[in-house]
Amino acid sequence: MTAHSQTDLDAVDLVRADGTAGALWQAWTTGERLTALPELLRPRTLAEGFAAQQRLSERAGPSYGWKLAATARAGQAHIDVDAPLPGILFERFRHVPGDVVPSGDLHMAVAEAEFAFVLGPAVDAGASRDELRAAVVAVHCAVELPESRFDDFVAVGAPSLLADAACGGRFVLGPEIEDGPDLDLAATPTELQVDGAAATGSGASVLGDPWTALAWLADTLPQYGARLEAGALVTTGTTTVPVAIRPGATIRASFGEGGALGSVEFTLAPA
Repeated sequence: MTAHSQTDLDAVDLVRADGTAGALWQAWTTGERLTALPELLRPRTLAEGFAAQQRLSERAGPSYGWKLAATARAGQAHIDVDAPLPGILFERFRHVPGDVVPSGDLHMAVAEAEFAFVLGPAVDAGASRDELRAAVVAVHCAVELPESRFDDFVAVGAPSLLADAACGGRFVLGPEIEDGPDLDLAATPTELQVDGAAATGSGASVLGDPWTALAWLADTLPQYGARLEAGALVTTGTTTVPVAIRPGATIRASFGEGGALGSVEFTLAPA
């Protein structure tokens, strides 16, 4: 994601951004899938897309942190972007292990095993790796079910995806990983199972290291007038190839060799 100057931010049409958010919010609440946003409301830049996401958040309710989309090379290639996309995590989509998660709104229909960080203090741009580690009070196992309000999310482009909370969907926060901030997360294996299907990976799939993804977010948010606030949760992107899901499926993500560091398990509601 390219850098943006204050001039870029000042040039964002907030009335247009509010219209963009309104169109997306209608899709969020009706289940409609959009071919594309109307041309007059379609964000032309990442700054416009982020401004629309901020306006969307005013409609979507309380939030508690950030997700990162496209932190794996394959994911970036799939949606034709050259950097991750940050999205707000909303309480309305938050779940815990053991939940029966609604399945009536599945469109992207994939699950992702992710490492999530919980911050103590706020983190500003330019924080060193030591400062990041000092700010992180916990690392958790997590699963994201990304979602898109676009019929063909591959084709709409990064600004529209960013406006749509970077494919924000349901999120399940699993257990805290013991001594997580001290582990080599890049070398930590993960496995994602959906009924009989499985995929394996590691933290290295996430920009090479989940800590790199966290640093990237800390550096990027201020470009849009935001920051990593105290207490925020950050889920850093998929560690495996996303696995297809369907109503009624059981989803289990395991972290560490044989799941030694923890696991997340839940089911999707039947159709």
